[in-house]
Amino acid sequence: MKSNLTSLLVTPFVLLIGAGVAWAGSQGGATVGTIPVFALVVGLMFLIQIVAFIPAFLTQSERFYDLTGSLTYISMTLLTATLSAPLDTRTMLLAGLVIVWAARLGTFLFRRVRKAGKDGRFDDLKPSFVRFLNVWTIQGLWLTLTAGAALAAITSTNRVEVDGFLVAGVLVWLFGFTIEAIADLQKSRFRAEPANKGRFIHTGLWSWSRHPNYFGEITLWLGVALIAAPALQGWQLLTLISPVFVFLLITQVSGVPLLEKSADKTWGGQDDYEAYKARTSVLVPLPPKE
Repeated sequence: MKSNLTSLLVTPFVLLIGAGVAWAGSQGGATVGTIPVFALVVGLMFLIQIVAFIPAFLTQSERFYDLTGSLTYISMTLLTATLSAPLDTRTMLLAGLVIVWAARLGTFLFRRVRKAGKDGRFDDLKPSFVRFLNVWTIQGLWLTLTAGAALAAITSTNRVEVDGFLVAGVLVWLFGFTIEAIADLQKSRFRAEPANKGRFIHTGLWSWSRHPNYFGEITLWLGVALIAAPALQGWQLLTLISPVFVFLLITQVSGVPLLEKSADKTWGGQDDYEAYKARTSVLVPLPPKE
């Protein structure tokens, strides 16, 4: 009973947080008539996820979950940039970085789930209307909080010339993006080899970190926040929670904990796997321990 009640409260709670972020990010931002662009975009991001949930539930399919998220990032970033014109170097750069990241990751994840035929994370969730809906609304919050700083800066009426924050942010973003892309490529190639079926990857970046792709993800959003920060003002500064949110979600909720649990269930107790865990950093790429 308690579990069912909690499930019923998730979507209203998530929407309430989204509304708070929409309000904060809209302060000092561009408007369309009397409607803040930032709030409009946040509302549309949630609406897209809820609309996409309907056919996903009816067909009991999660195949377009990640793709929907990526397309939402791209379309809403373009809409934000269009409604907030004219743009300067900072805002054009922010829009471009979000779109490039979303296009690459979305394509990668869609190909992966299409090849696998399904995403096992959703097996226990799809039959339940409420729990599956929660997953889609949580994606709306993920979109809002991760891209929040970039979108708030794009809509901000405070335009700032190129500065050290922008340069540092671009370098950090490039580093994180490169790490994530290489890690994903290495794992895809590893899994494509028939000889590696049922084995765990421990080469390349994966010999320095058990989750290098997640490290790259956290790092690139930190870069986005650095670029966006000088353009934010007042309550908009709350959107800088973006990299903190990504870090906490990945390290404490849905990323590292789930994959570590799955890996332990599959390979736990095997000498080679236990040795790999003992010598390899969980997240931050570091030289393997002797």
